[in-house]
Amino acid sequence: MIDPEILGYEFSTYLKVIAEFTENELIPAENEMVEAGAVPTRIVDRMAALGLFAISIPRVYGGLEWTMEQQVQLTFEFTRASCVYRSRFSTVIGLCSQAILDHGTEDQRRALLPAMAAGELVTAFALTEESAGSDAARVRTTADRKGDVYFLDGSKRYITNAGWADAFVVFARTDETAPGADGVSAFIVDATSPGVRTVLPAIMNGHAEAPVGEIYFDGVEVPAHNLLGGVEGTGLTMALRGINHARLHVAATCVGQATRMLEETTAHVSGRTQFGAPLSDLGAVRATLGASFAEMEAGRALVVESARAFDQGVIPRHRIAAAKLYSSEMASRVADRCVQLLGGEGIVGPHPVPRMWRDVRALRVYEGSSPIHERNLAKAMIKQVGVDGTLPDSYRV
Repeated sequence: MIDPEILGYEFSTYLKVIAEFTENELIPAENEMVEAGAVPTRIVDRMAALGLFAISIPRVYGGLEWTMEQQVQLTFEFTRASCVYRSRFSTVIGLCSQAILDHGTEDQRRALLPAMAAGELVTAFALTEESAGSDAARVRTTADRKGDVYFLDGSKRYITNAGWADAFVVFARTDETAPGADGVSAFIVDATSPGVRTVLPAIMNGHAEAPVGEIYFDGVEVPAHNLLGGVEGTGLTMALRGINHARLHVAATCVGQATRMLEETTAHVSGRTQFGAPLSDLGAVRATLGASFAEMEAGRALVVESARAFDQGVIPRHRIAAAKLYSSEMASRVADRCVQLLGGEGIVGPHPVPRMWRDVRALRVYEGSSPIHERNLAKAMIKQVGVDGTLPDSYRV
């Protein structure tokens, strides 16, 4: 549960607490986490006590209710440490809580959100399937209603926190005659229900300490009152707020990761001597560092501006997509450059940068892959220019 003292903090104080937590606890525990193959329990407990499961949840439901701008500022801080840490609470603060907050019934909000904010109810967002990835309307998992119970059958894959979740937000087809998204509904499913089975992968290329998983549903009984919002057929619409929220958090994560990698790499090239001088004296090294810093700051500015627009009440989904696309590609470029500047240490040994290089690659796939964002942004541009000659989410007056 959240330390009661945290609830009284002003944001500036809270931000400093999280920055100190990152520097003094998260970063020092990274090697321990890698050796154990999982985030240490004491770290997860500290995250809960410090309110990291609660940053996006309203205070009326036991959360901290920071604005989106404040949330991304926090993300810049705690993702200077391994982004694996963030994965343990990311599905709670983004995808799941926002779908419940915006579309759940009041009874569902009061039953779920306080426990989620306290870190006592970890949730996972179960949308992706073998045939439904970027094309989410292809969901094949079914929910057949008989009286006051739905019977859930199907499977999900690549689900963050599948192995640790207490409950899932599951998207399933309730009307097999309705085309595409129209027949998909959302459910809250207890992870301990008979017929639920989770499987973790044997290999992860990055994020090895918080593997995504598969979930199988075999005749799982779900009470009708667990239908999210009490309405069938609007499941994918319900997902959108959480997805946009999560995308902006992922973009901020990319900035935090790039910050740490550049700090580590700058220290390395300043301390390593070759040809009678520090590597940092070489013009090519300085050019690489300078270009990387500029790209990182461009990503930071785009994320903050998107968050400010989000807080004004209209979700700037095209700016968010652009922020996620740019920042994830930027983080991978920065990571590759940093590994190159580290030389042998970038290939052999426990240096954090090569581990982060592996981890950030996945961020170009999570929450919409880069090619999908490029495609969707182009479609929106062509459509909007055709209507009034402007670009989507335009800054024009």
